[in-house]
Amino acid sequence: MTIEGCAKRIFGQIQCFLAPLAFVVLWQCLATSGWINPQILPSPIKVFAKWWEYLRPLEPYDGGNYLTWLVSGELLKDAYASLLRVVGGFIIGAVLALPLGLFMGANTVVYNVLNPLLQILRPIPPIAYIPLAILWFGLGNPPAFFLISIGAFFPILMNTITGVRHVDPIYLRVARNLGADRVTTFTRVIMPAAMPYILTGMRIGVGTAFIVVIVAEMIAVNNGLGYRILEAREYMWSDKIIAGMFTIGLLGLGIDSAMSRLNNYLLRWRSSIET
Repeated sequence: MTIEGCAKRIFGQIQCFLAPLAFVVLWQCLATSGWINPQILPSPIKVFAKWWEYLRPLEPYDGGNYLTWLVSGELLKDAYASLLRVVGGFIIGAVLALPLGLFMGANTVVYNVLNPLLQILRPIPPIAYIPLAILWFGLGNPPAFFLISIGAFFPILMNTITGVRHVDPIYLRVARNLGADRVTTFTRVIMPAAMPYILTGMRIGVGTAFIVVIVAEMIAVNNGLGYRILEAREYMWSDKIIAGMFTIGLLGLGIDSAMSRLNNYLLRWRSSIET
């Protein structure tokens, strides 16, 4: 790689931090100027201090297993609980949505029969199911998994249907002319062509799952980032509220980056075709 190429790459990476850095500097200036009540909006320095306190182990090291002690902080336990619910609910929603979406996209009769019902259910936000979720499953993880799976289900389902129904007919005619049967056409033509839509739906589904898990934890469980934010609100701990929100953002960024890398890996064949 040339020096010019290295410089462009480094500058491109630096650009990603310009907007967040400018936001933090502006926030700090407003906080130190006295224009904002620190009880309502504390400075970034105080938020980071609270975040570090939230992250550190609650008890001093007593000579036992160092790794167990290191990850015994309240923040890591809450983040693990929230991630477990997000992953579990997302998997449930994806396992239900993908086969149904592929079937509806490939079969016009099934699509015409089920689509009206789905269009009625799809606009209902997952939060509206909270009373029923508590009534059906009680408190704890089951209602949270139920709500998160609903949040992830519809983005994956609708994108899968759209991807299958928008496969270029030329691909299908070529496959038939080459003697491909229905199974081969579905697995070797329709699935790869619909994969960009499916992966987009999965990225949207993960984002929706993160939104729903915070709401679910504020109502149905007694741990997790959402629960801790609600607890901090009751005691007017604004710095801990923002620290929890910051943690949610970091987790979402990490998962979205992982999904983006997975998307690029699974669709690497497209770049080879384009080049």
